[in-house]
This record gives sequence, structure tokens and C-alpha cells, in this order.
Amino acid sequence: MPRSYDTAVPPVGALLRRYDNPGEPLSCEPVSQGLLNRGYRLATTRGAYFLKHHLDDDPEVIVRQHRATQRLEPLGVPVAPPVVDTRGDTVAVIGGHCYALHPWVDGRHRDGAHLSTVECRRLGALLGLVHTCLEEVMNHPPGRSARSGRELPPQGTGREAGRGAGRGAGRGAGREAGEEAGREAGGEDRGRDAYESADPQETFSLIDELLSLIRAAGGPRDSFDVLAEHRLVERRTLLELHADLRPPPAPAGGWVHGDFHPLNLLYRGAEPAAIVDWDRLGVQPRAEEAVRAAAIFFVRPEGALELTKVRAYARAYRRAVGADTTELAAAVHRVWWERLNDFWILRWRYQRHDRRADPQFAAVSALAVWWTREYEAVREAFAT
Repeated sequence: MPRSYDTAVPPVGALLRRYDNPGEPLSCEPVSQGLLNRGYRLATTRGAYFLKHHLDDDPEVIVRQHRATQRLEPLGVPVAPPVVDTRGDTVAVIGGHCYALHPWVDGRHRDGAHLSTVECRRLGALLGLVHTCLEEVMNHPPGRSARSGRELPPQGTGREAGRGAGRGAGRGAGREAGEEAGREAGGEDRGRDAYESADPQETFSLIDELLSLIRAAGGPRDSFDVLAEHRLVERRTLLELHADLRPPPAPAGGWVHGDFHPLNLLYRGAEPAAIVDWDRLGVQPRAEEAVRAAAIFFVRPEGALELTKVRAYARAYRRAVGADTTELAAAVHRVWWERLNDFWILRWRYQRHDRRADPQFAAVSALAVWWTREYEAVREAFAT
């Protein structure tokens, strides 16, 4: 069943009363709706805020995400720590729902087409910084940072809003392939010893189910239905040809952002201003996040990757985290396999009757085919 989304205005008055002099509310406008949460630009007489309504109403998980951003900020990671209320909390539970308030960031999203080669290197280095700093802040007790020598905020405390950090405009609805598989656990998979790859037999069953849903639908078929059927049949053939290339389980990874893509990175001019949406913070193979991110940042509308930019980005990432070429090559293989078996956009459309991700399908589905054809070139771009 599709998830139900109401259009109720958040409890702005009750929320603002929890904070020290936030100002009187002037307006509360929805920001482009994401797939996992709702966001609003809240203007008050004291300034602007990003109000986030967490649809996953688990305060402990949200607090863990907040804690991470609070401790990443003094290490130089551009983040958007939440505003702390008068009780020292960063999550407000009102009417059974979880809300968080962040100062507003004026910024814009930039994908790979808008990045120069130098900026692609900076992007790879930035993700490397995220991974190395997460390893420090998530695996060391509160106190002095071993890396910077600076005091880290103790757990459970926050950081006030006077620095211009926070959430920016233009939050998009898109999530890249892999939304359904491999990331649902978020931070709860810390105890896993290995990460299984997709089982092609299960994928064949899913393809049959999706084809049945498309063909059984009443009324005229549109161009999306025609393309979806074509891609499903095409993908089944590719999987039959390459089923013996299923990768073995990957070893346990490190802490990752979990959803690093253009809509979760705000730029101010040429500089990253804030990495947002830490909802999928968790433990996964780190190099795979680097490959997934590149497959989103640098995909062209026709489904090809800009390999020159990928190479610049990947080299900077490898230097930042100290990863060798073998690790990146293995990650490329696993993410390629993930893409080959992934149909989350079609599941949302035909099983959940949710079409918000439809605009991504043409490029995402073409990428899996192109990547299979250009497999060696893609691996070389990431690993050399």
C-alpha cells in the first residue's frame, strides 16, 4: 500500500515554545517533499529555520543522527546541526510525531554537470572527509577529538543556531536506486559481519511480478509503462547472461552518510555549505557509498557516466580515506550488481502506486544497461 501523506500544517506554536526566544511565526511553507520526511521553511521575527517532520517517529534514532552532526561540525565537515531547545533536546515529540528545527541555509544543489574537474576532486575529498570523521566521532567516546585536538560536544547536547548553518531550499523528492535494498537498516546494521548481494532468483521473481502488474493494469498504457516493460525484459536477459558474476558477501564496513547525492548537498557559490538528510546514517561498506554517490552525481540523462569527472572524484576520495584500488574495484562490481537487480522505482509505481520517483527512471534504468556494456571502463575510472 502507498504511504499516506497528509497536508496538515505542523504544530508551529507548540514547537517554538520549546526554544529560547525563536521569534514569532510569520509563515511556514512546505519545501519540495522528500520520500522519507517532510520539510518546511519556517520564517519568524528572528529569522528563518528549516522545520523537519520526521516520518520515522523514533526519537532515539533521530537523536543519534543529530549527535553525529554536532560532533562532525568542529572537525570541519559542513553540516547542519539542529537547534537545541530549552531542555537541551534536539527532537520535539508533539502529538506522537517527531520534529526538529534547523537554522535555514541559503544554498543550491549542484550535480556533476555543474561541477568542474577541480570541483569533482573537492567532492571526492569531501566524502572522504565525511567517512574518516564519522569513523572518529562514532567510534570514540565524547571528549577531545584525537584528530583535531578540539573538544567534541558530549552526547545529548546541541549547538545553537547563530552560525548560519542549517537546511536549505529546494529539497527534492528524488532518491537514487538502492532506496529499497541495502539501506533500510540505517544505523541498525552495526552488528552485521557481512553484506549479502542481491539474489538473481529473487530478482527474476520480482521482474515477473512487475511485468504482470504492468500488463494487467486497466486503461491505456502510457510511455512510462512501455519503457518499464522494455527495461524489465531487457534486464532479465542481462541477468541471465551475468548471473554467475554475483559478488560474494562484503565485509562489514564503516559509518557512512547513507544517502550522499546532489539533493542532500547544498552549495553556496562554489563551496559546499551543508550536507543534509542524515536519516540513513549507518554502517556499510564505505567505498560502495563513494561509488553510489558518483553514479548519481555524474550520470547523464541518457544513462552514461561522465567518466573523466568520475576519475577525478574517485582519486580524491581514495587519497582522503587511504583506500586502495582493489577496494574501489570491488565496490564498483558490487554496486553494478546492485543496479542490475534493483527496481525500486518500479516497485514504488506499480506496487505502492506512488509515482514521485518516476522522473528518475529513464536515466537510472539506462545506466544499468550502459554500465554493463562499459563495465571495464567504469572500473578503470574508479580504480586507477
